[in-house]
Amino acid sequence: MDKRHIKVCVGLSGGVDSSVAAYLLKQEGYDVFAMFMQNWHDADSTLHGDCEWEEDRFVAEMVARKIGIPFYFVDLSKPYRQRVVDYMFDEYARGRTPNPDVLCNREIKFDAFLEVALKYGADYVATGHYCRKEESPEGEHRILEGMDPNKDQTYFLCQLSQEQLSKALFPIGHLTKPEVRRIAKEADLPSAEKKDSQGICFVGKVDLPTFLKQKLASVEGDIVEVYDAYYATDSLYSWQQETLSRLLKEGETLERTVRYAPEEKVLTSDGKPLGISPFREESIKALSDEELQRLAMPVRYAISFETETYRSGKHHVKKTRYKENPFGRIVGRHEGAQFYTIGQRKGLGIGGHAEPVFVIDTDTEANRVYVGEGHSHKGLSRFCLCIAPDEIHWIRPSRRMRPGEIRRYRVRIRYRQPLQSATLLMRESGLYVLFDQPQRGISPGQFAVWYDGQEMLGSGVIEQ
Repeated sequence: MDKRHIKVCVGLSGGVDSSVAAYLLKQEGYDVFAMFMQNWHDADSTLHGDCEWEEDRFVAEMVARKIGIPFYFVDLSKPYRQRVVDYMFDEYARGRTPNPDVLCNREIKFDAFLEVALKYGADYVATGHYCRKEESPEGEHRILEGMDPNKDQTYFLCQLSQEQLSKALFPIGHLTKPEVRRIAKEADLPSAEKKDSQGICFVGKVDLPTFLKQKLASVEGDIVEVYDAYYATDSLYSWQQETLSRLLKEGETLERTVRYAPEEKVLTSDGKPLGISPFREESIKALSDEELQRLAMPVRYAISFETETYRSGKHHVKKTRYKENPFGRIVGRHEGAQFYTIGQRKGLGIGGHAEPVFVIDTDTEANRVYVGEGHSHKGLSRFCLCIAPDEIHWIRPSRRMRPGEIRRYRVRIRYRQPLQSATLLMRESGLYVLFDQPQRGISPGQFAVWYDGQEMLGSGVIEQ
């Protein structure tokens, strides 16, 4: 079909990526129009305290004028609040860590926004994501990593369906960020020097606890530091370590905690081999559903503190203090366990430690936050996670795993994490991901996403 007869709606955000996407489509001869969506009204929740979207809309309109394409505005703040923000509040209230950007793509950009674009006569919707789309031999749509190894954004599209992909275009997926900047500068686009947006999708940069306090009550509670001695007495932790040792191939050894290193810049597979599992496949297959469920469970903490009275000072004033506990101590106070996430380091307000202190668990019912000192703390590391059956999403139905099947893929549990080698086991009770190496800060509510080479195959919400 003549590209002049193919109508494309570009989601123009005012940033350089979507601007170049629109420019390239126009250069290729498509019938292009731009649409700016407003998804958030409340300026009080942003750190800048102003309506960032107004500036973004102004820049987007100038870009559309420069390219010579029609510009439209649509207010999607109601579905955004209902389908993204309310979900986010609900997940945090349960002590889970959602990813609003993933939900924004599934529920807004490629659903509510797409619906409006189709009403305007669009055949496709285009965005400035760094990813690529191809057709498989089976006639299905494949999502491939972007060519820029430091900007791949497939993770944010991990929940898209075949129907949504059939209407999607990603014009800059074959480019690197510097190339996109160069094109924008050469085309004299008003967004050429604009900084990349940060924070929650369409809300902006926010102080997360302040943002969450709009709906979640602030209730003080204890911050408890967990000592290493706790794990020697925890039956689940001991069982998991023994089981992992039993699964190992002969001659293999296992690091039990994450070896700290700053996150690598290379996010994509970048030609790296998948790697050979340290575990015996036949032993993994022999695990029962109950054993896999137990292997995927996080350690929970039950540390009680007794008080004692003592006399202090020359006047022997009677005071109360906590007795020493070999498993931990209360090291501070917080304003609500739901405002913290596993692996968090900032905002704890805890001093007096030689190494950094991290959140290792939150208990929203008891309103407690548990922390551990050091990058190698046992509570930071886990090998296995579970995704419930109704949360498993396969981008291509033909690649779906069947119960009893086992496969090797590369997986990530957050956007900026380099891909990790893992074994996936499909069972009636869910999908289990067993990593070759311990993973830092696995949090319920996050999305685990798996890849075969450069292709993103599927994703799911981490159950626990």
